[in-house]
Amino acid sequence: MVSSTHWLASQVGMGVLERGGNAFDAATAAAFTLQVVEPHQNGPGGDMPLVFARADTKRPQVLCAQGPAPAAASPEAFKKLGIDMVPGTGLLAAAIPGATLGWMTFLRDEGTLSLGEVLGAAADYAENGYPASAKVVEYIGRMEPLFRQHWRPSADVYLPEDRVPVEGQLLVNTALARTYRRLIEAESEALADGASRRAALDAAIREWTDGFVAKGIERFAQTPWRDSTGTEHAGFLTAEDIRGWRPHYEDPVSVDFEGYTVCKPGFWSQGPVLLQQLALLSGLDAKPGTADGIHNMIEAGKLAFADREAWYGDTADVPGDVLLSAGYADERRRLIGAEASMDIRPGTPDHRSPVLPNLRVSGNFDASGLSGVGEPNAVAALLDSGPKPDGEARTDTVHVDVVDKWGNMVSAMPSGGWLHSSPVIPELGFPLGTRLQMAWLEAGLPNTLAPGKRPRTTLSPTMVLKNGEPVMAFGSPGGDQQDQWQLQFFLNHVRGGLNLQEAIDAPAFHSTHFPSSFYPHDSQTGVVVIEARAGEQLISDLKARGHIVGRAGDWEIGRMCAVSRDPRTGVLRAAANARGMQGYAVGR
Repeated sequence: MVSSTHWLASQVGMGVLERGGNAFDAATAAAFTLQVVEPHQNGPGGDMPLVFARADTKRPQVLCAQGPAPAAASPEAFKKLGIDMVPGTGLLAAAIPGATLGWMTFLRDEGTLSLGEVLGAAADYAENGYPASAKVVEYIGRMEPLFRQHWRPSADVYLPEDRVPVEGQLLVNTALARTYRRLIEAESEALADGASRRAALDAAIREWTDGFVAKGIERFAQTPWRDSTGTEHAGFLTAEDIRGWRPHYEDPVSVDFEGYTVCKPGFWSQGPVLLQQLALLSGLDAKPGTADGIHNMIEAGKLAFADREAWYGDTADVPGDVLLSAGYADERRRLIGAEASMDIRPGTPDHRSPVLPNLRVSGNFDASGLSGVGEPNAVAALLDSGPKPDGEARTDTVHVDVVDKWGNMVSAMPSGGWLHSSPVIPELGFPLGTRLQMAWLEAGLPNTLAPGKRPRTTLSPTMVLKNGEPVMAFGSPGGDQQDQWQLQFFLNHVRGGLNLQEAIDAPAFHSTHFPSSFYPHDSQTGVVVIEARAGEQLISDLKARGHIVGRAGDWEIGRMCAVSRDPRTGVLRAAANARGMQGYAVGR
């Protein structure tokens, strides 16, 4: 079974399974395809965490392909430039790119096929064309002025015939195709010289870390380009940064919930937010589709995300064991009352005092009459309505889940390197990412920017075990909303008794009460966005509890993917999001 955010990627992954590849081969092939067909949601210069479990060991592991800050990137370096917040676009916000290197590493270590066998489809789509989705066209249209005036290399790729493409038009990226082919050629030449499969993949990896890719990135980063500060800046990233960093494996963090063990990347990610919410809700009514259940989920989310702001980061000082403990959840649960909270209330694990960044919280917000995307209000800005003219955006990502006939399972969340993040590097065909915008320049925070430190990412894939057996992999793009939508899906399935597809299709919602991880880190106090088909009675009940409710369209929130396996019968299942008519689940 394969489920991803784009039908072409799911079909490519399924093709790999049909040819005898395992789940890890298939996920890699699907992810490379997503780099090509969803360039507004991810790219080769982005980042990626994944959670996987082998059929033989059944032990969940995390591959961290979230690159850290370059050696020259520091709060002091930004201060010298007169910048007090990492920009949302441009070269200054680029972390060391991890996604492509992560996939090649994962394929080498856990796959069975060659790079050529899994990367060939993506190279073909880049060279010969893929149909532009409506959302790709929308993003390119919004970026057209910046492309024309300041990012000409991006215009050369995304404005074919010097105009915004139309939906369904075939888009090509010949420079990216050449990059992929050169990686494949490095592997092929090593195999021809008698190298082992692993050594041949290492040859391709060296082309990224020590060869033409690293050198091309360094040359490009030395040129100033327009960013969201409104001026031009060169980047901090160097070939030495790329040469000196590698993805790595680590254990996930987890909590037990009603017979399941839910596994996430660690506190350098947003992932534990889902675990904290589950711990809080284990003692509360969270029945899906009811005003009481939704109220409690929203309020639990506010508490968990407040802890994210105060305690999460790439540092050994995170009190993770306490944050995920039952005693801490019992203490925090008492703060959830019958009325919506309008405060950001981090906890005091081990009696430590929390420190929050300088949050940009909105004032009173009139949500009357809101109906979603297209209106000049905060709700529209939170529904993936596309980048602003300078490229700044609360943007999205991609997702892929795979389970194979042996029981190998993987959940991956590639992101970053969006077409609106920074200019395309002409010789490579892709832009750098902007993940450093999620770090703070204020001193003394767990997520304060530092050289070699990972920015606390929103990327958050999920794996679930039952009785020690991997039974489910799922995730959703959506930035700060990822672990709200995933929570709803999981509770719809576990508590609501819905099957995977029904759990995805149920009316969705999210809170925007806490600060966005994306520049400029604003928030809308007390605001909840919910799909209108949830019904007027439920919306009225939420308002009566003090929530400021904005109505989204009937099918507008979330991009969930999921696969599952029943260890008792071996039956595999999958589901994908119908919203946007792009996600796709396939299997046999």
